[in-house]
Amino acid sequence: MRRLAFLLRPGWLILAVVVAGFAYMCFTVLAPWQLGKNETTSDRNQLIADSVHADPVAVTDILDGDAVGAATEWRKVYAEGSYVPDSTVLVRLRHLDGAPGFGVLSAFTLTDGRTLLVDRGLVAAVDGSQPPPIDPPPAGVQRVEGRIRVSENVDPQRTPAVQNGIPHVYSIDIPQETTVLGIPLTPIPVGDRGSYLQLSDGQPGAFTPVPLPQLDAGPYLSYGLQWLAFGIMAPLGLGYFAWAEIRERRRQRPAAKAGSDPAAPSTPEPEPVTIEARLADRYGRDRH
Repeated sequence: MRRLAFLLRPGWLILAVVVAGFAYMCFTVLAPWQLGKNETTSDRNQLIADSVHADPVAVTDILDGDAVGAATEWRKVYAEGSYVPDSTVLVRLRHLDGAPGFGVLSAFTLTDGRTLLVDRGLVAAVDGSQPPPIDPPPAGVQRVEGRIRVSENVDPQRTPAVQNGIPHVYSIDIPQETTVLGIPLTPIPVGDRGSYLQLSDGQPGAFTPVPLPQLDAGPYLSYGLQWLAFGIMAPLGLGYFAWAEIRERRRQRPAAKAGSDPAAPSTPEPEPVTIEARLADRYGRDRH
């Protein structure tokens, strides 16, 4: 045990604590974080892939809880009713084909009297920052198809405003738009804050549809596995350096013992060993 006493020195103890803490974070925080994101992205991609080929169901069936299967985001639905006049809301900080744009929202009253929030799609900004003239949706009874989308998070630092008589918001959120429009919107029962209807291409009153996310799981699985590998390699690296130190001490012990033996033949006093020479001997000399 005396040979391992050097491991109790402050430098080694601090290094051991740092390595242990890093490995703990890898296994309990960093790797689960990335692996969890991979699972969430994979589940979302599966829902989107399933919705592409699924037949739409009536949104009233989901509102009443009569739809077959669980109501989920991205599910394809259809609704019958009419657009509410003068219910346009613009969503700022959107992009269309890589350029600044606006999202266009409107209220849509179903034939049974309930009113949904509908995302009509995207329009390009004028001069990079101004909204273009927005065509009103068609009047009369319409049948529209789209996908269920969960309400976005509201940034309390960005409050709604009115520009040229049209409300502007920074996120699509059922409670927020209910207040902005003064219309009791009915949330589709998906998500904590409810969901809205995002129109598909070619629907009455639709603009450029919001593109579906790429069905790519991303690098999260690879990142998660890397953090697991780092969590394993860190203690192994500490063990290697401890073993290398023990080996070096064993190698130097016979020479030190021989130098302290009075019966040993006298030898010339060795030249002082510099730090550079010691490091070069341990880790290799630069060969040129």
